[in-house]
Order: sequence, then C-alpha cells, then structure tokens
Amino acid sequence: MMIIKGDKEMSNKKQFATFFLIAFVIFTIALMPVRFTLGKVGETRIFGGNESIMDQMDYIVDKSGPYYDLFSKSDRVNILVLGDNDGLTDTIMLASYDLKNQRLDIISVPRDTYYLRKGYKGAAAQKINAIYGSEGVIGTAKAVSDTLLGMPINYYAVIEFSDVEKIVNKIGGVPMDIPFTMKYNDPYDKPPLHIYIEKGQQTLDGKKAVQFLRYRHGYPEGDIGRVKAQQEFIKSAMKQAIGPELPGVVKLGLEEIESDITLGTATKIATKAIGLDPQNISTYLAPGGPKTVNKASYWFVDTEKTGEMVEQIYKPVTEDASKNTEDAE
Repeated sequence: MMIIKGDKEMSNKKQFATFFLIAFVIFTIALMPVRFTLGKVGETRIFGGNESIMDQMDYIVDKSGPYYDLFSKSDRVNILVLGDNDGLTDTIMLASYDLKNQRLDIISVPRDTYYLRKGYKGAAAQKINAIYGSEGVIGTAKAVSDTLLGMPINYYAVIEFSDVEKIVNKIGGVPMDIPFTMKYNDPYDKPPLHIYIEKGQQTLDGKKAVQFLRYRHGYPEGDIGRVKAQQEFIKSAMKQAIGPELPGVVKLGLEEIESDITLGTATKIATKAIGLDPQNISTYLAPGGPKTVNKASYWFVDTEKTGEMVEQIYKPVTEDASKNTEDAE
C-alpha cells in the first residue's frame, strides 16, 4: 500500500532525486550486474521506464494502515530496487532515505517471501519474486509495500546485467571479507558462470565482484545468507564510492543509462553527495523465518517484528543521537 504525499513533500522529492541518481549508480555495483531504469513518481522520469507508480496511487493507497500517520509525516523518500532475472525478481530491496537527517536504510525482502495471490496456481506463483513477470513493477511495488506494512514507494529501479566490472574498477575495487572459498561453474547459465574466490580479506576487482554477486551456493543460511552478503557488499561499495571518484562513477553509469539529465548536472550532483557519512547507512532483512509448505520453501514475514523495524526506521532522530553521530566523526 502506498500513500500520496503533499506538494511540500513532492518538492522534497525533487531535491532528493539528486542524491538517488548517485545512489543508484552505486546500487548498480551492489546488487547485480547492471543496467537499470528509474521511474520518478509523479514527475518527468530521469530514466526511461514503461510504468509510473503515481498512475496507480489511488488504487494502492491505504489510509487505514497502522502506520499511515507515521509515513505521511515523514520526509523520507523510498525507492524499490528490483534485480530482474528472466522475469523473476532475483533481488528485491527498498532503499529509504531520510532527507532531514541524511540517513539511508536499505531493507532486503527475500525473493522466496510468501505473498498470497488469488487466481494464481502453483507454489512458485505465491512467492513475491514471481509477481514481476506477471504483474510488472506496479504489482511488485504493491506486494512489497503491503509486506512492509504500507511503506510508501516513490521511485523504482529495475536492474539487469551490464557493466559492473568497469564501475567497480573505477572506484578501486570493493574490500570484502570472504567467509569461505567460493567455487562454482555453470557453462549453460546466461552469461556462463565461472566463480572462484578464495576465502579471506581482499579487495574484489570488477571481475571478482561480479562473481561474488552471482554466487548463490554454499551459504549456511541459503538465500538469506546471500541477501546478507549483498548488504555487506552495498555498505562496502558505498564507502568506496562516496569519495573523489564519485563524479567519475556517475559519468560511467550515465554512459549506459537513457536519461534527460545532462552529464554536467549529474557531475555537480555527485560532487554534492560526496559528504554522505557511511555510518548513517543501515541494512535490514524483512523479519521472519523459513517454512516449507507442500514441499515448497517460503520466507514468512513476521508482522509484529516488521512493525518494530518500521518504527525503528521512521522514529524521529533525537538531538542526542545527532550529537553522538557528530562526535563519532
């Protein structure tokens, strides 16, 4: 369920579009091999996209939701990030940015999350990652918002395979502590998949970063372990990218993106975003647990714990908390 913002908040979204242009160039590194489209809600789009969430807002608004007042009073802007893999959303994340306090929260929704859809038969059709193939961005956005108790979704990005190697190399690689040796070969995958990364602390270059992001096997927690690994990669990549190389990263990203924002404007935006404090980036997993139903594995979201997570993300930042953040710098 999504909520309609007022004119003042829409103005804030215009201001915030600057930052998320940068953030999504970084997300192209972080989530999957990439080429993406971004839809701006209710305004001319920065990037090409076939669907507008704003067109569906009246349909998906739920003013009776338990957190409607909390959401409607917030200056946050939320962007749904989908990693497309042959019609299935292999990666589902909601990036929530606090305009006032410069805080970024990223929620991962497991692709096997159970979401009941009437009229659809088969175990696979009740997984949230199957919605994109039949109902597109709008259907997926509604399901994610519903799963997260009505969190609004203001923008979306759909990510596909592309130039991760160049972008990772541009920022000098991504430092990661690899928990175990990753080895996997699948010559029939698209593109063919050949992975070998040794265990231990190291800086992943572009080629190794792509291998790391595509690796799915061997995590003790299964797909949840992979989600957590993606989140660690995001934080490390953003620490690397938010620096002097950021304008160059944006330039490289824009070379692959259909956009009506000029390179000069994007570079100025990137320069302003360099000061984002990585300590203000937090990652979350939609609370819940695995369960097998009729031989199908699902992730069932815990509504009570999800509510606690939402409150934690949206709770006002106190002066003491702000001071502690400043003292830590």
